[in-house]
Amino acid sequence: MREDICSIPINDVFKPKDGCPLCNMRDMLEQRMTEYITGAAMMEPDVRICTNEQGFCHNHFSMMLEVGSRLSNALILQSHLKKISTDLIPNEVKGKPDKKQLAKLQYVINDCFVCNQINDSMEKMFNSIFAMWQKSDEFRKLYSEQKYICMEHYSMLMNSAVKNMSSKVLPDFYSETAKLCGEYLKVLYGDITHFCSMFDYRNGNADWGNSKDSIERSIKFLTSREVETEE
Repeated sequence: MREDICSIPINDVFKPKDGCPLCNMRDMLEQRMTEYITGAAMMEPDVRICTNEQGFCHNHFSMMLEVGSRLSNALILQSHLKKISTDLIPNEVKGKPDKKQLAKLQYVINDCFVCNQINDSMEKMFNSIFAMWQKSDEFRKLYSEQKYICMEHYSMLMNSAVKNMSSKVLPDFYSETAKLCGEYLKVLYGDITHFCSMFDYRNGNADWGNSKDSIERSIKFLTSREVETEE
């Protein structure tokens, strides 16, 4: 399979066959975007206008604090807070609340510049996956060898496939993708059931098998995010 500018990032996340490839794709994009936002984008007025308007979700604020300097994060917050103060939170209250202003505030609370950029990039990568699936038997084989696809990205990928993929190959793609999600779901259910059974006194000497981390693996499958636990 000859690689090009579109297939290289796809192969980078599929070839390791480590977990959900779409989670790995999202993680790669998030890392690049948060580094860009707290670095080069600081000097790009068009980007700052967007970040002032949209803000960031808690998860991406946290990532930005990890990858960027405190000064760069403070400058981003300074201009975002000023935008909110100017447009959304009145300094002088008169009369009834402005319903349009409250609606806009609610929108900003749930908006995130990084999320929007990631979703746009993921959609483009989905289209590359669809094209590679239709053109390359080698990629089809690689796709089928993935460990699993998490529930969130199964939903995102299939909704995109229904809209963008050729109807001739969609059934096969659907079958393979559902298999990658469904079979891992069965494994998780078995492992979490075994974990629960180990608290029955009759199983005091039984083998835990692969069940000890079944809670963490189940949460990651359901949410696409690693869960933080204390060692």
